[in-house]
Amino acid sequence: MRNESLFEKAMESVVDGDKELAIQLANEGLDAGIDPAEFIDKGFVPGIVKIGELFEDGIIFLPELILAADTIKGAVDILNEAMLAGGTQKKAAAKVVLATVEADLHDIGKGIVASLMVANGFDVIDLGRDVQSSKIIDKAVEIGADVIGTSALLTTTMVHQKELEEIILEKNLKGKVKTMVGGAPVTERWQIKIGADGFGETAADSVRLVNEFMSQKV
Repeated sequence: MRNESLFEKAMESVVDGDKELAIQLANEGLDAGIDPAEFIDKGFVPGIVKIGELFEDGIIFLPELILAADTIKGAVDILNEAMLAGGTQKKAAAKVVLATVEADLHDIGKGIVASLMVANGFDVIDLGRDVQSSKIIDKAVEIGADVIGTSALLTTTMVHQKELEEIILEKNLKGKVKTMVGGAPVTERWQIKIGADGFGETAADSVRLVNEFMSQKV
């Protein structure tokens, strides 16, 4: 019962952006003998997921999202250190490469996705905007990425998401790295048409997709 109470308080600390409380709770959890990985998964991660949902619903805005990301980072850093000190190997973080496609200069939405992914503990490489498909794929291969996420904010630049899928096939990378697409004009129908593995309509959707991809890995 005490564990459940700490999990609930941890979630609330993230939603409230109370970094000091989050760190205090992380230490309390360790003192209570709660497994650090369990505390992350059941306490702090639900908090950042809730924040993502509130952001998507327009209830909170970018400053609150950034504050929540900073809050969870402080607590998770402590719990990760405890896992390493105790000889427990922490769960491997998903490696994600993000970029806005070539000829597209819009970057805000993709930046929000990157922030939420980092807050969820993913290892994110954000290549920025106006990035060539070949460069995105080269970086993914270089770091052994699990997922490539591309954003297109113009109908005229969506073609580069299709181009990326074609290069993935040419390089025999299909199945070795998952691909997801997003952006204002992008739809699930487009995702299916070009052969991408997932469509993230919102930042929270994108996080859920990465978690799904990782759960499918053997």
